[in-house]
This record gives sequence, C-alpha cells and structure tokens, in this order.
Amino acid sequence: MIYLDNGATSFPKPPRVSAAVWHCLRHYAGNAGRGAHKMSVFAAEKIWETRSLLASLFHIENPEVIVFTQNCTEGLNLGIKGILRPGDDVVISDMEHNSVYRPCIALAEKGVRTLFAEADDDGTVSPEAILKSVTPRTRMVCLQHASNVGGGINPIREIGKALHEKGILFMVDAAQTAGCVDIDVMRDYIDILAFPGHKGLLGPQGTGGLYVREGIDIHPLREGGTGSSSESPFMPDFLPDRLESGTLNLPGIVGLLEGVRFVLHHGAENIGRHERNLSMRFAENIKHLPGVRILGPQEGMQRTGVISLAVAKRDAGEIADILNRRYGIAVRSGLHCAPLAAEKFGVLKTGSVRFSPGVFTSAREMDYAFRSMREILS
Repeated sequence: MIYLDNGATSFPKPPRVSAAVWHCLRHYAGNAGRGAHKMSVFAAEKIWETRSLLASLFHIENPEVIVFTQNCTEGLNLGIKGILRPGDDVVISDMEHNSVYRPCIALAEKGVRTLFAEADDDGTVSPEAILKSVTPRTRMVCLQHASNVGGGINPIREIGKALHEKGILFMVDAAQTAGCVDIDVMRDYIDILAFPGHKGLLGPQGTGGLYVREGIDIHPLREGGTGSSSESPFMPDFLPDRLESGTLNLPGIVGLLEGVRFVLHHGAENIGRHERNLSMRFAENIKHLPGVRILGPQEGMQRTGVISLAVAKRDAGEIADILNRRYGIAVRSGLHCAPLAAEKFGVLKTGSVRFSPGVFTSAREMDYAFRSMREILS
C-alpha cells in the first residue's frame, strides 16, 4: 500500500514511536500524579518530558501551559467553548474545518454570534478580511493555520499582530501544520494553539494538545480527579491540571514524545519542504491532464503538501476507490469534514480527491500516483 493520506493521520510512524508505546505498556504503565511508587513517578517524568519537547518545538517558555487532549478537535472545543460567553462574537473564516465551524455554530443557542471572514479564491485569508469582520463584541478569532483541502497557509503572524493590537484573542488550529511548519507562539502572537499529535507530530492516534497563554482562563468542559487539590470540590485554578481531569493517555503520550523528538531532530521546516516538493512535483505533472483542477494556491505560493483535485464529470469517491483497489494507493475523497471549503472551491456536490504525502513518502511513490491517475482519467 502506498499511503498518501497523511493529512488525516500520518503513517508510517518512526520506529521509536511504536517501540516507546510497547515499552510503556510492558514496563511502566502507572498512573502519573496518582501515586508515589516508582511506576507512577516515572510516568509523570515522561509526561513532563513530552510537555518540555512540545514547548521547545512551539517556542513556549513554560511547559505547564500545554494541556494534553485526545486530538486537535478536543483542544479546539476546549478553547472555543471554554472562553466564549453570551454576547460575544467569534470570527472564523469561510474555509474552516468542522472542528471549528460546528463548535462555534453550537454556541448560537447560548448567545454567541459567529461571523465569517471571506477567504480569497485560493482559500487563504488576509489580515484585512479578518479585521473587516471584527466587531466591538468580538472576543476571539479562531483560524486554521492551513487548509486541509486547499493546503494554503494563512499569514497568521500578520493576523495575530493585528488582533493583538486590538486586544482580541487569537486561537490557531494547527491540525495541518504542527510538525511541518515552523510555529512560534510568541512571534506569531498566538494566544491559544490547538494541535494533533497523530499527524505531523508523528505520534499515535488519541493524542493532541492545547497551548494556552498565561493569564487566559479557560473554563473546563469536564471536572474530575487531577491528583492535585483533591480536598477541593472545584477544579484547580492552575494549568495543566485545570483542563486535564482523569487519567491521561500515557502510552499515546510517550509515543508522541518520540514523534516530537523525530521532528525536532529533522526540523519541521525540512519536513514541510520535503512534503511540498513532492506535492509540487505531482501537481506539475497532473495539471496537464484534461478536466483536472488543483484546489488552493498555485505554484510559488505558501502551501503545505496537501494537494486536492477536482475532476470534471467524475465523482471523487469513485476515483479514490479505483486508486485503492486497482493501484494500492490510499488517498482521501469527499468533503474532508470541511463543507465550507468545499463550497468555496465549488466541489460541494462532487467532493475532491486529496493526496497528502508525508515525511517517509518518496518521489517514486508520487510519480506512481500520477501515472495511476493518468490511466484512470484516460
């Protein structure tokens, strides 16, 4: 199987990721923060080490403001629902994934209004479009760093600076960029950063996290045991405990530790460059096929390695099925949980076929994917 669905979850993982998960389950799967015995203490040390490496990756000064979640979606829900209150406005783009779109829309019944900043035709959002949508009631702007459909990278540094000057919170969805694009929460004026562990960070599924700038209070979405302040009927008022009730996914987190270690060793920018080079090689070939339209930014523009195709008079699901059954190629088809983006690109009815190479994808595999598409379309 040639795996080109890294935009959904990365595969394969670095060998040390699976080895770390297995070693944890075999030797030290204690409950961190819930005991003084050596297994519990060692588990806590591993969790702290993972926080520290994530802090290094995202240029975060204090690892304690990183909260572990089960995925990026949980982090986004924490930030959106834990901050916005009746009477607030939240601004998102008309390209957002359902993990941003749905939580914001769900808050309408609680008196939170969602406003949409219009993206350009290539799917990216300008600072001017964001500021045009801001109102005196706007408490937060929540924006994807890059589209999971078109691959376009938004200018978050310029947007963050403009929002910082207005005192508006800036939350970034790094589902498609964590691990393959350099992210600096201070330089980019990011107040809250949600990220998955199982995509560009190369960790196991069921892992993710949320960075919360010091001084921002997020109301917990759940309450329970934290191993701290146990005498109080209320959740602790400090991070990460305030947002981490219950037992953490220790095997997943130690796997994530090795994934992040791999990214730091090789460099997020180098990994991203490799993926972009492969996708641009693929795009340069496939754009000449009749009826094929590449969604998102074109040559020379800021984008990730994601390449989505709309094929005239062909259903995306049919093409993906043929790629899977006949050629042994794994891609994703459909709306990619992003109906706003599909509507923006005019593929709401047909969907698109998404090719997303990863750090272990080779040029030969991408060339084979092109030849396969050429055969299918001929």
